[in-house]
Amino acid sequence: MILRSITFTCSSRESVLVRLCCTALPMRDIKPKSRHARPSHFVDWKRVKVIGGPGGDGCISFMKLFCNPNAGPDGGDGGNGGHVIFEASSNVKSLEHVSSTIFGNAGLRGFGRDMHGRCGEHTVIPVPLGTVVCNEKESPLADLDSEGSRFLAARGGAGGRGNHHFLTNENRHPRVCQLGAQGEAIVYHLEMKTMAQAGLIGFPNVGKSTLLRAISRARPKVAAYPFTTLRPHVGVVTYDDYLQLAVADLPGLVEGAHKNRGLGHAFLRHTERCGCLLFVIDLQCPDPASQYTVLLSELELYRQGFTDGAHAVIANKIDLPGALDHLECLRKEIGGRYPLFPVSAKYGTNLLDVLKYVRSAYDATTQQKC
Repeated sequence: MILRSITFTCSSRESVLVRLCCTALPMRDIKPKSRHARPSHFVDWKRVKVIGGPGGDGCISFMKLFCNPNAGPDGGDGGNGGHVIFEASSNVKSLEHVSSTIFGNAGLRGFGRDMHGRCGEHTVIPVPLGTVVCNEKESPLADLDSEGSRFLAARGGAGGRGNHHFLTNENRHPRVCQLGAQGEAIVYHLEMKTMAQAGLIGFPNVGKSTLLRAISRARPKVAAYPFTTLRPHVGVVTYDDYLQLAVADLPGLVEGAHKNRGLGHAFLRHTERCGCLLFVIDLQCPDPASQYTVLLSELELYRQGFTDGAHAVIANKIDLPGALDHLECLRKEIGGRYPLFPVSAKYGTNLLDVLKYVRSAYDATTQQKC
């Protein structure tokens, strides 16, 4: 469907644009792409030891009043130690900034005249959306998949009691107090699952990174050898109604990835959060239909029913000789069950149709949730 609009002139000589249909088209980036391929420090898994803040010690003190220098104990309590909390934030894209050991803030000790120590402030660690918190046995404890969702990682220690708590009829001048408790010390495994509206999945060296470069400002590394992409790269596509959708370039899969061959599990987990999957097939391959069949079987073996969602097939490198013959073989294998887009990521051929499909799949998913 073609976007149509009408322009009319008001009395104030201002031009107003009125949309006549609701089809959104991707916009061209105004800001130019960087010419420098900066090294990526993307971290999607980290082992973290979290230690809650220790509580403050109680105080040993006695009141000194006029004409009564031994008026009784007045030692205050120590403050509680601060907790350590993981919080999901859309402003964070990697676990690189998360330290391997995190300490909570300590509570202050008590003072005389029944003055309690200040409690330690809670330490909030921002983590990317889609972070799964697991224990050392890899059992999931929390899934931080929404903005602002929190997980209490370690509690701070309780503050110690002052000596006025130990006043008894037998001991009117207690010279004893309680020390602050130590905070919890727990080891977690943080596992990040990329959250994107569309994911580019395929075998190594089929042109996924080149395709992401062509449709967004992302700058993943491109080279003429397999496994160039070892970490997911996310690019943002902006449409003319100012909606932004994320497209992820996922590392290449190999046959047997469901058995963790070639770090298959580490790569496949990033596909779980994608709204739709875009299977990138290399038309230079002698048998492109087998690539599509193997990719479907690997996803189904990894998780049953995984391919029931929205997905399309992108036949890349249509500009190469003999690609049209291989395209017909792939079209027969698909049989019209799913959309097929013959493209050339190098020359930008038919990329607009792909981005239109991504938007339509996103709109359909949003309507189902509503």
